[in-house]
Amino acid sequence: MKLLSTVFSKYDRFKLKNSPQANLVYGFLTYILIGWGILSLPFLQKTYVSTVDNLFIATSAISTTGLVTVSIYDSYNLLGQFVVMLLFQIGGIGYMTFTTFYLLSTTKRITHWHRKIIQTEFDVPKELKIKDFLRSVIIYTLFMEIIGAVCFFIAFRKEGIDVGQALWNSIFHSVSAFCTAGFGLSNNSFMDFTGNTFINIIISVLAICGSLGFIVVTDIWYKISRRTTKISFTTKMVSVGFLILLLFGTIITYFSEPLIQELQGKEKILASFFQAMTSMTTVGFNTINTAQLSLPILLMVIFLMYIGASPAGTAGGMKITTLTAMLAIIKSRLYGEKEITFLKRKIPFERLYVATSTFIFYTMIIFFSCFLLSFTERGHFKNILFEVASALGTVGLSVGLTSELTTFGKIVFIVIMFIGRLGVITFGYALLARKTERQS
Repeated sequence: MKLLSTVFSKYDRFKLKNSPQANLVYGFLTYILIGWGILSLPFLQKTYVSTVDNLFIATSAISTTGLVTVSIYDSYNLLGQFVVMLLFQIGGIGYMTFTTFYLLSTTKRITHWHRKIIQTEFDVPKELKIKDFLRSVIIYTLFMEIIGAVCFFIAFRKEGIDVGQALWNSIFHSVSAFCTAGFGLSNNSFMDFTGNTFINIIISVLAICGSLGFIVVTDIWYKISRRTTKISFTTKMVSVGFLILLLFGTIITYFSEPLIQELQGKEKILASFFQAMTSMTTVGFNTINTAQLSLPILLMVIFLMYIGASPAGTAGGMKITTLTAMLAIIKSRLYGEKEITFLKRKIPFERLYVATSTFIFYTMIIFFSCFLLSFTERGHFKNILFEVASALGTVGLSVGLTSELTTFGKIVFIVIMFIGRLGVITFGYALLARKTERQS
C-alpha cells in the first residue's frame, strides 16, 4: 500500500508540473497503451492479430478515426469488439470528461488542474460551470446513443437480422455514429443500405449531433424552442458554415459523381447527402464505394474532411471556425478593412491567431506525412493524400490504402491519427511550451 501511495503521489506531482496540453497527450497516450495491451490478449481475438495492428486499432479507436488494418468483425470476438467500442466511446467524449465524471460520481472535488485541462480539451465558454457542463455532456451522450440504438434495432430487425445480432449491431453502431468513430461490424460499411432512408437518417442525426457538440446543439435547440432570443457567435459561425458546406457537397456529388448517376430515385439524393455528411462530420461510414469515386469528388471529400465540423464536438478536421476565420481574413484584406469580421461581428485577435496557426500547422502535417509515405507505400498519390486527410481529420473513409500499409506506413498513420485527435495546436504546444507551475 505504501508503494502504491508513493507511485500515485509522484504521478500527481508529474501531472501538475506539465501544461494542460502535455497532460492531454499523456492522458490519451495512456488510454491507447491500455487499449493496445487489452486487444493484444489472445482470448479477445478470433484470429491472430499482429502487435502493430492491435496498436493501430487502439489508436484509431481512441482517436475516433475508424481506419482499420484488419477487420473488426473477423479479427475480434464479441468481447474484443466491446473493448474497441469502449475505446472509441472514451475517445469520443474525451478522456478528461470520462476521468472527471468519475471523480464527480465518487464525490471527489474537481481541482483547478482538471478545469484547465477540460478547458483545453473542449471549447467551453468561461461562464459555463465545469460540473454542469460535464453532467450535461454525459447525459446528452447517453440519451442520443440510447435513442440511436433503439432506432437501429428497429431498422435492423426490419432488414431481417436476428434479435441477438441486431441488438449488438445497434449498440455498437449507435455509439460509433455519435462519437463519429466510423467503426462498423461489416466489411463494406453501410453499402448494403444505400437506399434505406431510416438507417441513413439515424446515422446522419447521430453524426451531426455528435460532431456539432452539446453546446452548439443546445444553443440551436433553445433558439428553435424560443427559450432564448439569440444564439452565440460561435454557434452562428459553426451552423452557417456547416449548412453551406453540407449543401455544397451534396449538390456537387449529386450532379457530378458517375456512381450517383447509376442510382435511381431517392437513392441518388440519400447517397449524395450521405457522402457529404460523412465527410464533414468525420463519421467515416459510407453507403457507396469510396474507392470508386471520381477524382473531382475525391478532392471535394478531401476538402470537407480537411475542414471538419465544430471545435466543441466529436468531429476531427481543421474545424469550421478555422475556415471562417481564414475567409474573414482574406475578405478584410481584399476590401481593405481595418477590422476582421464575420456575420458583421468582429473576430477576436486571439481566435485569428489560433486559426492561422492551425491552418499552417495542419497543412504542413499533411504535406510531410504524404512525403514520408510516398517512399514506402504503393499506390497513386491521390490515394495517399486521401488516406492522410482521413487519418488527420479522424474521419475513417478509405480508398483501400490502409489495409495494404507497410509497417512503417502503419506507424506514420498511428502518429497522424493521434495528432488529429489531440488537435494540431494542442500537440504542437505540448511539445514546445514550457511546463507550467503547479496551481491548485
